[in-house]
Amino acid sequence: MTSSHGRGPRTADVSSAVEAAAEALTALWDRTQRTPKTRVSPSQMQALAIVERHGQINLNGLAAELDAIPSSASRLCDRLQAAGLLTRAASVHNRREVMLALTRDGRALLAEVGRNRRQALALILGDMSPAGREALLTGLAEFNAAAHDATSWERRA
Repeated sequence: MTSSHGRGPRTADVSSAVEAAAEALTALWDRTQRTPKTRVSPSQMQALAIVERHGQINLNGLAAELDAIPSSASRLCDRLQAAGLLTRAASVHNRREVMLALTRDGRALLAEVGRNRRQALALILGDMSPAGREALLTGLAEFNAAAHDATSWERRA
């Protein structure tokens, strides 16, 4: 598993391990977003998280962050509004602009999902050795720093 240069694991081996871990984390994310109260799709959960991050966002901004066309984002918001998780209101600056915000139930759902995720992660991390958790923390910090400039990997891909 070491590289031909003897400097640690081969990039291909690390890439495979990261991919497997990402798949496990994605599965955990999917399982923990399902709550007894409300089931929302991954794209709906993503939309709620985007609105939460911004506090308020207009429909076009949400569509851009979802990488969706505005009509698709609008239909997604229709479902979230019908579920009582999202509100729409005219902007105070431009009455033709629709602003989106979370309802109390929307904020509660995201908080519950966050708690579920942290609890599941704590159980998994508790099964790791202290040295493994420390190595993971160090590796994730380096990974985040390297990935911070998202365009760097896109230029080289």
